[in-house]
Amino acid sequence: MRMDTVIMGGGLSGLTCGIALAKRGKRVAIVASGQSTLLFNGGSMELLGNIDGKAVNAPLEAIAALPQDHPYSKIGADRIAVLADEARQLLADAGISMEGSTARNHWRITPMGIAKPAWLTLSDHLRLDDLNNLPAKRVALMCIRGFFDEPNGMLEHGLQGLGLEVKKVEFTTDDITALRRSPSEMRASSLAKHLTSNNALKRLAEQINTLAGDADMVLLPSVLGQNDDSDVQMLQGLVSKPLRLVATLPPAVAGMRMQTLLRHYFRMLGGNYLMGDTAVSGAFDSDRLASVTTAKLGDMPLKADNFVLATGSFISRGLRADYERVYEPVLDLDVDADSDREQWTRFGVLEPQAYMRYGVATDGNLHCLKRGKPINNLHAIGSVLSGHDAIKMGDGTGVSLLTALAVAHDILA
Repeated sequence: MRMDTVIMGGGLSGLTCGIALAKRGKRVAIVASGQSTLLFNGGSMELLGNIDGKAVNAPLEAIAALPQDHPYSKIGADRIAVLADEARQLLADAGISMEGSTARNHWRITPMGIAKPAWLTLSDHLRLDDLNNLPAKRVALMCIRGFFDEPNGMLEHGLQGLGLEVKKVEFTTDDITALRRSPSEMRASSLAKHLTSNNALKRLAEQINTLAGDADMVLLPSVLGQNDDSDVQMLQGLVSKPLRLVATLPPAVAGMRMQTLLRHYFRMLGGNYLMGDTAVSGAFDSDRLASVTTAKLGDMPLKADNFVLATGSFISRGLRADYERVYEPVLDLDVDADSDREQWTRFGVLEPQAYMRYGVATDGNLHCLKRGKPINNLHAIGSVLSGHDAIKMGDGTGVSLLTALAVAHDILA
């Protein structure tokens, strides 16, 4: 099978790169093993949230001072703002409406009630632009009876710590009560599948309007809008007070929505999304990658002019480790990692862990290195890249989006 570009990995970075290329008329195939880490996403994108444990207010200013091995530095700090605007527009074109600014971070609320810096947040989810100027004084925290994916006590405590008066209300509806007959149904993804009819949403709105009391704003777990935001918009129109969704524990409905919409957009543009398959090896011709073999296609390798590695980090098995080394399993590419295994981790679960910065080695244009030499038609994007700690720095989704677009531009040039 011959393509212009083959992308290994179907998560946020792979889909973003694939969409950018398909929009320009390129024949693109994405090899996707299954669900991606977008399922852990609670509805926000980070550009750069923290440096040395301190929250970043102005991400563009902070990015300019990052070390040379950070993916943003390889892209070029002067390109970040332009690529960020392009990423936001791409998301909007896919049907993902988000709000935020590259000039100043806002605050997203985790399921544990912790405020963390963010760049973009889904328009129907709670965000705080200024912790000293909250959008409401009193909020009604609507807690679904029997729901598993929201630690309500921790969320309530966290919101109170931000200065909000919280009225915690436990409720149910006939539709939800019917689901409670099976405990496995009381998960966010299951509720999102069932609370889609007009009648179910009307009954939900009736309960909220009855119980919200004198609250200035209603907060509801993110259990609506798995495929798009139409259900949320309908409910917001039926509820008499401003209503915002709050993130739940994964698998998160917000992440499912983004994944679904990005996949749909890629396919609508003519892209080939090879679901349930994985790249297992590649054939090289001098300093170029000639083809990739996948588990399902077997003796029908994927050939292309360009290839993109977007297989993710350890959680996605894009990087692996044994007792002796950290390695990239598909093409045996060079990896930036300590050779001494004892240096991979530090004592203390909250301490910065060295392995979080490990990843595929690349040159200044994000070409992958193999035995110290760049592969001229093979780029790496997203969390498979070395040089940053997505958890401690709060930059994972930003790195995925912006490296994907930078590589797409390089391929199109």
